[in-house]
Amino acid sequence: MKVIDMIRSERLTLSFEVFPPKDSHSFDSVMSATDAIARLRPLFVSVTYGAGGSGSRYTVEISRRLRKQDGIEILSHLTCVGASREDVRGYLSALRGNGITNIMALRGDLPSGMDPAAMRDSAFPHAADLIREIKAAGDFCVGAACYPEKHPESANQAEDLRYLREKVDAGADFLTTQMFFDNNVLYNFLYKLREAGVTAPVVPGIMPITSERQVRRAQTLSGCFLPRRFINLVDRFGHSPEAMTQAGIIYATDQIIDLYANGIRHVHVYTMNRPDVAEAIQRNLFPLLWKAF
Repeated sequence: MKVIDMIRSERLTLSFEVFPPKDSHSFDSVMSATDAIARLRPLFVSVTYGAGGSGSRYTVEISRRLRKQDGIEILSHLTCVGASREDVRGYLSALRGNGITNIMALRGDLPSGMDPAAMRDSAFPHAADLIREIKAAGDFCVGAACYPEKHPESANQAEDLRYLREKVDAGADFLTTQMFFDNNVLYNFLYKLREAGVTAPVVPGIMPITSERQVRRAQTLSGCFLPRRFINLVDRFGHSPEAMTQAGIIYATDQIIDLYANGIRHVHVYTMNRPDVAEAIQRNLFPLLWKAF
C-alpha cells in the first residue's frame, strides 16, 4: 500500500523510523531491535540509508525482512550524495524486487569537509533531481524532507520554501519534517508552506530525546529551537539516563497529543532503534490511536 494513501486516513496514527547497522558485526542486534519496533504494528516503518550510501545493502535487507516477517509496510530511504545513476537504478530495482514501493528521497548529509557547491557536478545535485529519477523509474510513492526552521544550508526560509516546492513539483507525494521541539514552530511553518502554494501532506517528525548527547546532536543536525521548558527538563534530568528517558518520552507524548488536538492525524517518531521508547510512547497514546475523531 502507498504511504500517501495511508497517511490520508481519518484515524490518528503513528509510524516509526529505524536505522541499519554500520557493519555486519552489529546486524543481528539491530535486526532484533527493528523487529521489536515493527511488532508494535505502527502504520509503517521507515528504514534509513547509510551516509553516502554506506550500508545501503543493510537498508534493503532490513526492509525486506520487516516486510516479510512482520507484514509491515516499509518506507525505504534513498540518498543521492555520491550516487551515480547506475547506483540509484540498481537500488530501485532491488527495492522493486522485494515489493517495496515507498521511498523517502533525500540528498543526504555531505561528507565532512565537502563544499555544497561540489554537488553541482554530481548525477543528482538536489533531492528534486533524485525524485524525478525515482518517478521516472516506476510507480513509486515518494516522500521528501522538510525543515520547519529552514535547512541549515539555506540562506533564509523563503529560499528553503522554493526548494520544497521544487521537490513537490518533481513528484514528491508527501513531506516529512525534521525534528522540532516547539509545536508552534511547526504550525507557523505549515502556514508559510501553504502561502507558498505547497499543498502536499506534511507528516511531523518527533524525536524523543533520552540523553544530553542527543540534544547536542539535534542542534548540530538541524539547528532547531529549544524552548525554555525543554532546556529546563534537560538541565534537571539530563544527568540520570533513566530519568531523562522517562522525561523525554513524556515530552514527546505531550507534543504528539498537541499535534493530534490541532488537526494533525499522522505523526512519525524517530525511535533511534529503541523499542522501549517506541512502545512507551505508543502505550501513552493508546486510547487515541486508530480512532477517528
